[in-house]
Amino acid sequence: MKHLTRLGLVVSAAWMVSGCVTKAPKPDNPYYAPIPMASLETPKPINGAIYNPSTSMNLYGDGRAHRVGDILTIDLTERTQSSKSSSTSLDKSSDVNVAAPTIMGEPLSIFGRPLSAGISGGSTFDGDSSSDMSNRLSGNITVSVQEIYPNGVMLVRGEKWLTLNQGDEYIRVSGLVRPQDIKPDNTIESTRLADARITYSGTGATADVNVMGWLSRFFISALMPF
Repeated sequence: MKHLTRLGLVVSAAWMVSGCVTKAPKPDNPYYAPIPMASLETPKPINGAIYNPSTSMNLYGDGRAHRVGDILTIDLTERTQSSKSSSTSLDKSSDVNVAAPTIMGEPLSIFGRPLSAGISGGSTFDGDSSSDMSNRLSGNITVSVQEIYPNGVMLVRGEKWLTLNQGDEYIRVSGLVRPQDIKPDNTIESTRLADARITYSGTGATADVNVMGWLSRFFISALMPF
């Protein structure tokens, strides 16, 4: 009975850990899809005038994205580096001695042995930890303008999928862009994105071998009491 109970606990914990593993993403996510053509402003019928504002082009414009549905190229120039170290040392010792009581000047004893006692104890702890991490991402991705806020800030997002011989690699980007941060060639650095969400990962055999199994996850998770 105890063996079955332990087995049930292990299986339940493994099931909980495996449930935390996210599913592999798929392309054509509606959140990163371009603006549908139906939602864009349709050309208004010409009522005799030569000029039509819905289909007009600014001859003095610089080609920068400024309308919903326009595209914008983002240069990925992300680089982070962090390091941390800590050291802890503790040492504690204590001694307690109780002398034998005396009666009429003579030490009290039992069977010829004095009633004295002594207690001593000590504990030490030494801990050392260090962490060093660096990340770098470079490249580019072209996204589309999804919304334009009243203050002129544009919400952009998009994704890029690359199909390789052993799986897929994808990049997903979303964030807020100020029109004045866009360069004349209609590009902007990723460090200029506000509330940026940048994801770079992959699927397939190459990505699977870099993922820890659910049983290994259990032994290093918070569910492991040891």
